[in-house]
Amino acid sequence: MALDITINKPGGVDLSEKGRAKDGQTISLDQRLFMQLLAFGGCRDVQPLIDVLEARQIEGALYENLNDPFGIALLTLSPDPDHFLTTARAMLQAEPFASLTPQPVYTLFGRTYSIGYENDLEEVLLKRPRRYACNPEWPWVIWYPLRRTGAFEQLSADEQRTILMEHGGIGRAYGRADHAHDIRLACHGFDPNDNDFIVGLLGKDLYPLSAIVQRMRKTKQTSQYLGQIGPFFVGKAVWQSKI
Repeated sequence: MALDITINKPGGVDLSEKGRAKDGQTISLDQRLFMQLLAFGGCRDVQPLIDVLEARQIEGALYENLNDPFGIALLTLSPDPDHFLTTARAMLQAEPFASLTPQPVYTLFGRTYSIGYENDLEEVLLKRPRRYACNPEWPWVIWYPLRRTGAFEQLSADEQRTILMEHGGIGRAYGRADHAHDIRLACHGFDPNDNDFIVGLLGKDLYPLSAIVQRMRKTKQTSQYLGQIGPFFVGKAVWQSKI
């Protein structure tokens, strides 16, 4: 669910991410990780790109596009959004990236968020997404955006919770079996197509990632309350920064 904004003092707005300690007390952390996926065509050799990523100590992953023999996508991550307009931007404006053809249809930008029950916010918001994105055991990826319908936002909190529990239960089952793991990002106000969320599915094999997308189509959230989903970027990592 989207982050709740709580008024906690006169004239003030608390934008920190919320969780719940094991003793039931509310905890908070005003930090989050931003991630950006940028896709390009016209790449005939990935090694020069890898050399630059290593030299500049970029944090993220480089994927080859399954559906484009000359396509790649770069995932970068940072807790500071300025990173994408300074370090990453300068790198992308120089060779060898400058010679590639941008494919903005796949561009994604989002932030990690909490749901409210997590008891380790640093793990959920900062550490786990990094481990997932850069895990060499999970090179296959499917990245896509989605938008819920307005009808979902009109449901009661209990109704929303029940719908999301069905969705989350399937994801946890696939994760426990090491078939598929997910990164969930909020992109409210970041996306030119007015999407709400970004999902990254990661795994050791490609088929389970497709299987979980198919399985999710039968859930109440997907079948009744998703207004838009995709496009899907499908790829495999040829480089990941060290965890």
